[in-house]
Amino acid sequence: MQLYRTILAALAYSAVSCLAAGAASARASDTPRNDEAVVDMAQAYKQRDQKRLSSLLPAAKGSTLEPWAAYWELSTRLDTAGKSEIEGFLARYAGSYQEDRLRADWLLQLGRNREWATFSQQFAQYRMGDDRAIQCYGLWNDWATSGADVSRQVQDLWLGLREPDEACADVAEELIKAKKLQPQVAWVRARLGMENDRLRVATQAVGALNEKWVKTVNAIYLKPGKYLSDKLTALRPQTREFVALALIRQAYLEPQDAAVEVEKLRWRTQLTAEERSWIWGVIGKRAAQKGDTSALGFYAKGRFDQMHEDHLVWAARAALRAGQWAQVQQAIASLPQNLRTEPTWVYWHARAVLAQRGTEAVRSQALADLQSIAGVRGFYEQLALDELGQRSAVPPRPPTPTTEEKDAVRQNPGLQRALYAIRLGLRSEGVREWNYSISLHTKGGMDDRGLLAAADLACRAEVWDRCINTSERTKGVMDFEQRFPMPFKTAVVARAQSIGLDPAYVYGLIRQESRFIMDAKSGVGAAGLMQVMPATAKWTAKKIGMTDFTPAKINERDTNIAIGTGYLKLVLDSFNGSMPMAAAAYNAGPSRPRTWRGASGGPTMEAAAWAESIPFHETRDYVKKVLSNTTLYSALITGQPQSIKARLGTVGPLDAATPEQGLELP
Repeated sequence: MQLYRTILAALAYSAVSCLAAGAASARASDTPRNDEAVVDMAQAYKQRDQKRLSSLLPAAKGSTLEPWAAYWELSTRLDTAGKSEIEGFLARYAGSYQEDRLRADWLLQLGRNREWATFSQQFAQYRMGDDRAIQCYGLWNDWATSGADVSRQVQDLWLGLREPDEACADVAEELIKAKKLQPQVAWVRARLGMENDRLRVATQAVGALNEKWVKTVNAIYLKPGKYLSDKLTALRPQTREFVALALIRQAYLEPQDAAVEVEKLRWRTQLTAEERSWIWGVIGKRAAQKGDTSALGFYAKGRFDQMHEDHLVWAARAALRAGQWAQVQQAIASLPQNLRTEPTWVYWHARAVLAQRGTEAVRSQALADLQSIAGVRGFYEQLALDELGQRSAVPPRPPTPTTEEKDAVRQNPGLQRALYAIRLGLRSEGVREWNYSISLHTKGGMDDRGLLAAADLACRAEVWDRCINTSERTKGVMDFEQRFPMPFKTAVVARAQSIGLDPAYVYGLIRQESRFIMDAKSGVGAAGLMQVMPATAKWTAKKIGMTDFTPAKINERDTNIAIGTGYLKLVLDSFNGSMPMAAAAYNAGPSRPRTWRGASGGPTMEAAAWAESIPFHETRDYVKKVLSNTTLYSALITGQPQSIKARLGTVGPLDAATPEQGLELP
């Protein structure tokens, strides 16, 4: 094992050293021994093995990745380290990602310990600024030290979190006790926990009001029907709020049952109009997510101005599926301003207005709204182009980064470390440092020219995910050759064409699946360029006649492409050539899109509306991005403007005349 590690480290060192002239040069002091120590420390850090980290640290001295090694070692013993030692680290690695990361860890510790004097000093130097917990501690510090009114900011942060968070919950509890924040905020937070199946969010919120009530919340979560049918319910404290939580939980589990329950006289008289509207919003949302045609009827029983924005978004999606343009317009108009201006809802609101044939002035405004988002930056921007009679075309390529611009990014220490870490197999660390180094919140943050140069550096190093993601950050210019690279072009195009697949579709999918990372592996075990699951790979290998397949080959480029494209072709044929449905099946499994297409006798809808109504956020986003990618890759490959609508088509329930192919897909 020791010899294997040494060889591995030497290979990684050699690979990185080859980048020295054109990318991230390693220090002269880097050695395979340095690299081996750093790799071992990374593993020890994951295991929180503080003793091993301390013993390995001397061997990492002088390495390009020494800041990472020092961070891992100190962060695992931060609670026992002295203030002077921590400040010494921050001074030694000033300006680096590791400095800011350790400061963030320290700020969390200082906040938990209510050490506000030191917190204030360090918070003023904190550059990342995107950690919600630290933001909440920062507000707590303002309130504790100066009496500043931070209640609204805390409320917005707390209600905006989907997961439980100790910092925001603690400051909210303190503000509630001090009567600076209304108890109703905690009940709203608890509702959001219940309707999003986040029990800890609900118990944390209610516990901020009274720790004894947590037991009731747990009981409601497990058996909401039992709580609602208990004759003693009306005699318990906070009955109304708990009944609302129980009905929300029941709506999450089975919206039809909740719709019957909420209509019972005792709840109609006990609950407020706002509570009933919120509950109807949850019932409508869950029905819409299940593709239930009753969803719009449920929404009609409440008031949009008393529902949460998530309810309104799903009201719009339910109306899209039903082709009810007036309801689409009404739901979108009720959204908060920040959501109404997103391309998704600008597009659908304009479509709803145009579908209703209003006055010329109203139609002109809708067309102007489409024009305001039209472009090639995303799915709805491309759809807006199509609506305006235009097509998605490759924009003019900006001037190539100058020698000076390239030199500036090559000499950026953070980018050097990032590429070195990635080549050494520490991808997570490298990606985080890369992103930090190009972000505008750091000193010397990059403008468009810097981003293009940094993307060029990543492209030349064949670190394709950083190439793409960095180029996508530019605001005023777009370099499509960076944003939509075509690695392994000969292999991908030849394989796609040999089985009748559009190479642009294959590239569009790979770009979304793995960003062309050869050894990419998902949390559920999907592997390689096309992120194929082991069982799917084995099944597909048999179907396409690959007799020499073994699980060990799944990350080999050509094997992964052959199996991935083979499976994609089988899926596409199964769904009669529907690219959106095949993409959804590739991401979520074939059975789900069959359910999402609707029951027999239901409406046929344009595929954009179908994609927007997919209940899984990941799959909804995936389908839109794959189709957007495909359209733009096609424009690059053919040199001709392309229509995204032409690729989308329509989606509806199964038609006896054009049934899905009978192949059972894994």
